[in-house]
Amino acid sequence: MQFTVSFAIFLSAATLVVPASAHGWTSKVVVGGKSFLGNEPAEQQPTPNPSIVRQISTVSPVKDLSSTDLICGNSATKASQVATVAAGSAMQVTLLTLSGNWFHDVGPIMAYMASCGSTSCKDFDATGAKWFKIYEAGLDPSTGTWFQANLDNGSPINVTIPANLKAGNYLLRTEVVALHTAQSPGGAEFYPSCSQLSVTGTGSAVPKASELVQFPGAYGTNDPGVLIDVYDMKAAYRFPGPVVASFVSGSSAAAPPSNSPQPSESASSVSTETATHSTTVHHSSAPTAKSTTAPHHTTTVVAPASTPTSTTTAKTCKAKHASRRRDARIDRDFVRNEVRRSRARHMHAGAVPRSF
Repeated sequence: MQFTVSFAIFLSAATLVVPASAHGWTSKVVVGGKSFLGNEPAEQQPTPNPSIVRQISTVSPVKDLSSTDLICGNSATKASQVATVAAGSAMQVTLLTLSGNWFHDVGPIMAYMASCGSTSCKDFDATGAKWFKIYEAGLDPSTGTWFQANLDNGSPINVTIPANLKAGNYLLRTEVVALHTAQSPGGAEFYPSCSQLSVTGTGSAVPKASELVQFPGAYGTNDPGVLIDVYDMKAAYRFPGPVVASFVSGSSAAAPPSNSPQPSESASSVSTETATHSTTVHHSSAPTAKSTTAPHHTTTVVAPASTPTSTTTAKTCKAKHASRRRDARIDRDFVRNEVRRSRARHMHAGAVPRSF
């Protein structure tokens, strides 16, 4: 009885760690047959290892859409490496949190690219960069769930560099948007990340001027895809930002996150592995989806009837964590995981904010 009471108290306290531990960063990018590991945020890893991924300062989401943190993440700093990749190559981008796999499961995933011009992207200041969208994934029309939920299983974001893209230096900006508290202005959580590339090939395609955007500025607090109750959607979801660039053809579209988890790796080394790529799918033209076109927004997908709805408040991180606790076996492994998450929370809360 004493153990039961003590354990219940411990779990109640451990629940408080979730909001911080549920936030994360890009831990690995597989491109051109090579695996480049990202660094934990500077709060956890003050001295970064060589990487193509720009290091962020904290796991906290970006919520201020007028902040320059929306470009590549919180106080993101230039990385020391550049990955050479052929146009048309598949890339896998894996995210982690302080407590393990990605945690959120509602909201879109998007990817953008921006030219670094003649400057190597490891020296490029992304302030004022002009971005074009190459990928977006929202609701899976066959299940009514968001493709983001697959990240929760350890699956990567699958992005393909457009096959006809003009060769050059580019930043790849992947972005996960968590909409579980997006019913109020400022409630949406943005998790952008930038990787530094040198794209080779014989293509000549470039985006139209009308397809280019800047961060901040591409999103508005009251945009339909930003201010929304995803648990009670009355109409099709409208992706924020521009349309996918018109030169991105079906052969260079991206595949959604698969439901196959990826093995975890330490962020302290760089390894090589063979890149894998799932069947090509372009979500703005899903065959079973009902779509509509709106000015300045991409083609959208209507959630099937099975989409979760709610007339009260959205599912919060705490509520989701409580559900997981109920489903989990109360054993030594579970206790060990809760202790690890609690320690991660204390590490996050006690860190001194860094400025760059």
